[in-house]
Amino acid sequence: MNDAVLEKLRVLAESAKYDVSCASSGTVRSNKGAGVGNTVGGMGICHSFAEDGRCISLLKIMLTNYCMYDCAYCINRRSNDIRRATFSVSELVELTMEFYRRNYIEGLFLSSGVVRNPDYTMERLVRVAKELRTTHRFNGYIHLKSIPGSSRELVNEAGLYADRMSVNIEIPNETSLQTLAPDKNFKSVFEPMKYIQQGALESAEERKKYRKAPRFVPAGQSTQMIVGATAETDKDILRFSSDMYQRPTMRRVYYSGFVPVNSYDTRLPMLKQPPLVRENRLYQADWLLRFYQFKVDEIVDDAYPDLDLEVDPKLAWALRHPEQFPVDVNRAEYEMLLRIPGVGVLSAKKIITARSYGKLGSYQLKKIGVVMKKAQYFITCHELSMHNTIQEMTPQGVRTLLLPHSKKKVDENQLILPFVF
Repeated sequence: MNDAVLEKLRVLAESAKYDVSCASSGTVRSNKGAGVGNTVGGMGICHSFAEDGRCISLLKIMLTNYCMYDCAYCINRRSNDIRRATFSVSELVELTMEFYRRNYIEGLFLSSGVVRNPDYTMERLVRVAKELRTTHRFNGYIHLKSIPGSSRELVNEAGLYADRMSVNIEIPNETSLQTLAPDKNFKSVFEPMKYIQQGALESAEERKKYRKAPRFVPAGQSTQMIVGATAETDKDILRFSSDMYQRPTMRRVYYSGFVPVNSYDTRLPMLKQPPLVRENRLYQADWLLRFYQFKVDEIVDDAYPDLDLEVDPKLAWALRHPEQFPVDVNRAEYEMLLRIPGVGVLSAKKIITARSYGKLGSYQLKKIGVVMKKAQYFITCHELSMHNTIQEMTPQGVRTLLLPHSKKKVDENQLILPFVF
């Protein structure tokens, strides 16, 4: 790797770090010289997670950080005075293969600034993926960013080489989007999303008839929204996410706490630091929508349009609905077990299986994986009576017990991983 390519790698990996939709952890732990490893010096290597829990290393890079757009929230906006660089297609392909041969990475996450026009940029992204697949027979994971406004032909070609594609919505309100990003609109974002969805559904039907028919974005698509750059409430964001999940190929909606990289722009709020706790609560609420059978109006509504920053969304719902508790874990339906604070999807399934062999007590629930510190106030079981439940202790009393005085104030400086619920 020559010095010119190495310098491009430094610049373009730095420019790509604000896109969270490849699910990198964000931990900062630098090596002072007396240890092994470094979480901040990977120059573009990030970590994503497969459905079976495996951690996958990805080269997270931009093709170029030149951009014709002037989005207020973006570090790569054309009016910013930053270092710029552009990979040629052959440089990026060779870089990916060299990283792969050295076992640094298992895949590629590729995005780009928009140069000349969306189709010109998208065509170069497609060439990278095509050359990796056809010339080098690269079978690793490829995530391609689809450029807003790209033509259907290019999106369809990209889908034949990429495992996943994504188009970032950024702002869940078109008026707010056009205020901060006047060169973008919802049509330019949703059209490529529609092309990806149609291509994936057509491919699935074709593969039912012909087993060797080409696969089209087999890992589906994802999108990202910025949290805190505009005045939208958590209710607005989660309703938008819920609508996204109604699309058959949408796999993930990512939430990115607004990072004030362009503090000089008066259209942006004056934040000292990213709203990390709010971002984490949105991930937890998103988990409730996807796996816990909650509806948006149960998590946030007109009376509570924003998520409680002090407690997780399921506990907040339970404290607002004491009439639903206590729940007898030896009799309750699976859907109700999922709503008990401290009970997860896996532990709810284990409860259903285990209670067919006998009544469950607190010891068995703890062995199953139930977080009894939370659950004990919302359940009855073999030896737990109703005397210490939320009905007897009141919601405020339970909240006080679960939220010690030393932890009542949420520390916004604490980075909370979006995968822990």
